[in-house]
Amino acid sequence: RLTGQQQEINSLMQRKSAVDEENARLKNEFGNLNRKFKDKSQELKDTEECARKKEEQNRLVIKNLEEENKGLNICCADLLSDLEKLRKQEAQWKREKSGNDARIKNLETDLAGTREQVESLHSICINLSSRVAVEQEELFRKDCDVVRSK
Repeated sequence: RLTGQQQEINSLMQRKSAVDEENARLKNEFGNLNRKFKDKSQELKDTEECARKKEEQNRLVIKNLEEENKGLNICCADLLSDLEKLRKQEAQWKREKSGNDARIKNLETDLAGTREQVESLHSICINLSSRVAVEQEELFRKDCDVVRSK
């Protein structure tokens, strides 16, 4: 009976030893997992902090871009306004140019007519001058004849 109990004790001691080994292994594994958990927790905190900082940076970038966009929109509106003014001014100048071109054409036509008149009058003047010269010559001859006859 003692031997049976001794065997049972030995068997229980072996089981206890196996359980102790398993316990030690599980404690070791638990320690390793706990360290990994802490490492991962710290990594998660670091990642969250990094994401928070990145998000804050992105917010600032977006805010700055929105401000810049407002400025550019104002600039675009001013440029469009200037463009519209310049287009109106261009249309005005085109109308004025068209009127001036018409006036120039009329003046050129009048000038051509006036030149023709001047040329015609000049021709008449030359003819009259020739006739006056002929008449003066004849008058001179007649004066000479009158003087001779006296």
